[in-house]
Amino acid sequence: MPETLPAHVDLDAIARRVGTPFYLYSADVLRRRIADVRAIAPGGMLQARYAMKACSIRRLLELVREAGVWIDAVSGNEALRAHAAGFAAGAAPPVILLTADVFRDNALEVVRQHGILPNIGSPGMLAALLRAGYRGPIGVRVNPGFGHGHVQETDTGGPSSKHGIWHEDLDAVRDAAARAECPIILLHAHVGSGPQIDEFNANMGNLERFLDERVADFPDLQAVNFGGGIPHPYRPGMPSIDLTPLGRILQAAQRRLSDRARRPLRVEIEPGRYLAAPCAWLVARVTDIKATRTNEKGPGHTFVMADAGFVDLVRPAMYGAYHHITVHGAPPDAPAQPLVVAGPLCESGDVFTRDAAELLQPRPLPLPRVGDLLVLHDAGAYGMTMSSNYNSIGRAPQVWIENGRASLASRRETLADVTRTECFEPLD
Repeated sequence: MPETLPAHVDLDAIARRVGTPFYLYSADVLRRRIADVRAIAPGGMLQARYAMKACSIRRLLELVREAGVWIDAVSGNEALRAHAAGFAAGAAPPVILLTADVFRDNALEVVRQHGILPNIGSPGMLAALLRAGYRGPIGVRVNPGFGHGHVQETDTGGPSSKHGIWHEDLDAVRDAAARAECPIILLHAHVGSGPQIDEFNANMGNLERFLDERVADFPDLQAVNFGGGIPHPYRPGMPSIDLTPLGRILQAAQRRLSDRARRPLRVEIEPGRYLAAPCAWLVARVTDIKATRTNEKGPGHTFVMADAGFVDLVRPAMYGAYHHITVHGAPPDAPAQPLVVAGPLCESGDVFTRDAAELLQPRPLPLPRVGDLLVLHDAGAYGMTMSSNYNSIGRAPQVWIENGRASLASRRETLADVTRTECFEPLD
């Protein structure tokens, strides 16, 4: 079920203070999710890494670190943000892992200067490391030839996925790394989630069987990383996720892979969405209500216009993702009618109520009034981190709730923030 707002939070007061739209985070919800993950991956030979691409707000990273969860970063700047939040760089075993498809910007420099473990996904990435003068341990991400995503755009394995080294090319990369004195200490594969935990667990079992065939071929191997993708129940009526069966899978995998390698191997998992999704809400204000009429082109709709758009939460526009929406303060017995919730941007796709084919899908909601607050639930994963300055709009502020107290975690961006990198400098 979608996560409900903490009962003690005065949304109207926060909205008056910081304006709308804004993100609201709950430390209590995050701690509950961290505890769920720690129950199946307590550390030691069963270790969780937080996929920080889901949400990289500083306080969230600090709570993750305090719980003993490590980090999977996907850029040089993410690795630096993790380090700034207290995660040890250059540690052994590697607390920060850099998993990318391309080394861009400062990624190679961060790997070299801070001792971050690079997790390479192509032969070209190994060549880039060597050209940069890197000689040291590496991880290797492999595409096992199968995989799944909740939509095709999120496939993380198989022929349609850009991620990882194709499994038939793995031996060649292993041999090239050995010649370059870059011991492979971690094997990584991620085959996606699917919307249900049973499907996810089946994928994990398939991945274990694949890795079971390979671990003995890597003499320096210390860990096997099963990736992320634990589902989250975004829709009403969906059951909560029981991680107990996954815990048994991880324990069995750790024993079996260690036996096959003839030494203890650490098994890692990388939850991102599972930790971050339920701990945040996007709060917007209704600015207008308008209607279109049915004609030969199609049915008419009632549009609830809000001041949040895909600059704030892009998942519905990008791949038809579902986010539960409630009208703050609406009576529980208020009659519902089919409404389309849309944003302010100059794009027809700026609509939150869409189906998996990215078509309009009116949502049964109480008819709000202009000025009411709308709450988009479970917006913590890939919400703020995928927000943008499209239309020169500043990113929304972030409010953090902990121990009953609200704190401003980041302010609303101004035009000066949006344009601060602009310049006109000769390049010769």
